[in-house]
Amino acid sequence: MNELKYAVVCVDDDPYILQMLGFQLGKIINQKLTLLEYFTDPDKALEGIDELMAEKIDVIFVMVDYQMPKMTGAQLIRSLKIKYPTLNCVMLSGQANQVSVEELRSDNLLASFISKPWDEEALFAAISPIIQAHL
Repeated sequence: MNELKYAVVCVDDDPYILQMLGFQLGKIINQKLTLLEYFTDPDKALEGIDELMAEKIDVIFVMVDYQMPKMTGAQLIRSLKIKYPTLNCVMLSGQANQVSVEELRSDNLLASFISKPWDEEALFAAISPIIQAHL
């Protein structure tokens, strides 16, 4: 029996986006070893990531939308990086504040940025190096 060793976490307030990401990520991620987790609420995502880390499941990356209720993707990434400085964070957004994105990049908090709408090739090009470097 295979045991889950890794996780990828996606956070977006639009369930349709999460469904599309799940379909596309499932094509390049070994789901026998890697758990794909989806959250529409940033606070629940923080709790879920804490639980994964407590269970010693290695989070390969977290992909977040910028525009969400309660907190922006930039705020979520900053919160995550305080607790988990080596965690890879990717932003997927069509409404990101360019200043916030540039601040995340200059603070070395953002592994990659993908614009919505995205195509599968762009998604794979952005995350494949993160996956390869991590495994």
